[in-house]
Amino acid sequence: MSTVGVLALQGDVREHAAALERVGATATRVRRLAELEAVDALVIPGGESTTIDKLLRAFDLFEPLRSRIAEGMPVMGSCAGMIMLATDIIGAIEGQRSLGGIPMTVRRNAFGRQVDSAETELVWEPDGSIMHATFIRAPWVESWDPAVEVLATAAGPDGMRHPVAVRHRAAIATSFHPEIVAPGGTADDRVHRLLVDLIAS
Repeated sequence: MSTVGVLALQGDVREHAAALERVGATATRVRRLAELEAVDALVIPGGESTTIDKLLRAFDLFEPLRSRIAEGMPVMGSCAGMIMLATDIIGAIEGQRSLGGIPMTVRRNAFGRQVDSAETELVWEPDGSIMHATFIRAPWVESWDPAVEVLATAAGPDGMRHPVAVRHRAAIATSFHPEIVAPGGTADDRVHRLLVDLIAS
């Protein structure tokens, strides 16, 4: 059984762990280098990307995590985690750094602030099915390398559609929160399942 870490510095750690357990992985919290070194893959939850950046550096995890991602460790980032996985950030604060796991430019708070948070239905491009998605102060992908696979798009306040789920090699990023259970109590774990499948491949 694969062991998948959830970066436990901020965000929906418990909810991501529950989703990972539902798809057959062993979930564990990661706050220390030894914990990072022990996992087969990692989830970077939502939260505040500037805070996650600072905490990664405070816990001496930034460079080890960036190295593991560069070496091919499967990783998934949601919302702020998407920002952390980008190579470039629009709207970054001075000195903000990212892990550079996916060759893309991400716009922070692209869909608006907390009051603009919303739920919507997306088309999951790999199979054309519908996915319920929750956006909270969400980013979007502004530009991306041709090697990046777009998994889902959503209409922004600018009237255009933007990628909100992408994959590049063993890295997955979503603007929305796939760990949040949809109304009615239905869990959609396909993003977490994709991460676990990447471990085997």
